[in-house]
Amino acid sequence: MYGAIMHAPRDIRYQERDEPQIIEPTDAIIRLSATCICGSDLWPYRGFDNVHDLAMGHEYVGVVEEVGSAVSTVKPGQFVIGSFFTSDNTCEICRDGYQSHCVKRVMMGTIGTQAERARVPLADGSLVATPEMPPTDLVPSLLAASDVLGTGWYGAVAAAAGPGKTVVVVGDGAVGLSAVLAAQQLGAERIIAMSRHEPRQQLALAFGATDIVTERGADGVAAIKRMTGGLGAHSVVEAVGTQESMMQAIRSARAGGHVGFVGVSHGVSISGTELFGAGIHLEGGPAPVRRFLPDLVDRIWRRAINPGQVFDLTLPLAEVAEGYRAMDERRAIKVLLQP
Repeated sequence: MYGAIMHAPRDIRYQERDEPQIIEPTDAIIRLSATCICGSDLWPYRGFDNVHDLAMGHEYVGVVEEVGSAVSTVKPGQFVIGSFFTSDNTCEICRDGYQSHCVKRVMMGTIGTQAERARVPLADGSLVATPEMPPTDLVPSLLAASDVLGTGWYGAVAAAAGPGKTVVVVGDGAVGLSAVLAAQQLGAERIIAMSRHEPRQQLALAFGATDIVTERGADGVAAIKRMTGGLGAHSVVEAVGTQESMMQAIRSARAGGHVGFVGVSHGVSISGTELFGAGIHLEGGPAPVRRFLPDLVDRIWRRAINPGQVFDLTLPLAEVAEGYRAMDERRAIKVLLQP
């Protein structure tokens, strides 16, 4: 089969890879119907992570082709969605709703799903099947649920978004935009998207944002304080992962407020003195997407939400290198790849 391999920063190649095989009895093999490029993939692409000769990709939807002898909840022929971390969904951590920290977790990024087929470990605990084969137009939204929608949703939940709340979203990538959609679905009263890019602003508004703030850093924080009577927001989602975005998020929250941080952190350092003085709730990290998948799939299936709109460029998997370039140059929010 063929898939994407990152040989070095900015060196992505579409090349032949070994066919996936059942290794553990809890494995499943799926044929990818769609995959995509994540904003977090840009960190190694830009040279921030030491990556060489790595099979890329961790988001996936597709049709089950084969299952191991211990798999009982999914079967060949079903269309399934899974998270970027697989989980048994039965350990104590999973039962608490933090499947991304399952004691048996496997990062799908170590397997690589920007490919024609993939092995999914812990299939029973990781994969959620749709009621039947989905129509083509729902596939992008179901793919979004594999990571960015679930991650944005976790960010909004961690930030305690809900009725009567003012929610600020720092970051206008696919995760930030998904957090806007999540806040709207969770009933937030006011949703402030922080964005400087007009196409992303328009999608944020379509997803439910009530306000757009273009300022960043200290100016962005000052704008939020002005809009909230000097108090700050009840709920803030950090969806970038930089020092500036994290501090912007923390400083935009009011005392007693909640910050959900879901951007993959790089070079972030928080002063203990400032954190102590902020008086906020702080929760985040790798999103437990599996916790939310059944609900998200149901909302998508009923067409209550259309998160697939974050994909503004679709390419054949063979053109994966161009997809990375488009996202790196901010010519695309998120690229869908068709195997």
